[in-house]
Amino acid sequence: MKQTSGNPYYETFHQINELGVQLAYHTTPGGYHPLHWHEEIELLYQLNGEADVQIEGRKYHIANKHLVVIDSRQVHSTYTHRDTSMFLCVHISRKYMEKYLPDINLYQIRCLPDDIEDEKFPEYLILCKQMEQLTRLYIENAPAFQMEAEGIIMQALALLIRHFSTRSTTGNIHAGNRQTLTRIREVITYVDENFRNPISLQDIADHMGLGKEYFCRFFKKNMEMSFLQYVNEVRVSHIYQDLLRTDTPISELAEENGFTNQKLFNRTFKKIYGCTPSAVRRTN
Repeated sequence: MKQTSGNPYYETFHQINELGVQLAYHTTPGGYHPLHWHEEIELLYQLNGEADVQIEGRKYHIANKHLVVIDSRQVHSTYTHRDTSMFLCVHISRKYMEKYLPDINLYQIRCLPDDIEDEKFPEYLILCKQMEQLTRLYIENAPAFQMEAEGIIMQALALLIRHFSTRSTTGNIHAGNRQTLTRIREVITYVDENFRNPISLQDIADHMGLGKEYFCRFFKKNMEMSFLQYVNEVRVSHIYQDLLRTDTPISELAEENGFTNQKLFNRTFKKIYGCTPSAVRRTN
């Protein structure tokens, strides 16, 4: 899933309405959206093609016409396989939902196709049908589209809470796990704010207040890649978007986004997108 937001790694959605809902339909050129997180609950429904989603270290394959729910503050990334992908994306603010369910922050939602239990599959199908209904409303451009759409989204959220959530207290989250997630989010935010500049392992270790060797082990264990590999993937994802939106020479884009080694840039780009930067621009 590609997004054109200027800050895609910690995302803040400004178009949340008074019900706490943002509804968007995207047609994208496919590709990789690096690890990021946001406060809102995300409902992602693939309208065509397939996608891979990584959520807090585990990878899931999302087939066509399937729904995946990414809970608030979960670190995740997406990769779409088709040259042109269409999907429905709904973001729901927990803060705004408190007036319906004051303790909503105690509910953890888990709705992933790979993990749906047989007895819950009928409810999962209902959720998928609700996403299809949202799509039809959009295509038909119905006069009361927003009213109907928000009603369907509220029904979907209620179904998720009833059948696909667990209620816990903050004490049930192990302190070590909480600290790990907090650190990962802080690293992601730091990289997003600094990726255009040189970033060394010592820089990020000092920022986190950790030793360099300990930080390297910590990051690789929890992200399944080295820190420098992650930084370069973030840089490449921004360059990919710039290739689509601008005519700036590729070498300039690489330099502007933090690459000082052209061979490393080309190798990283091809590994992620399966083609050269110039090929992306030719097909755009």
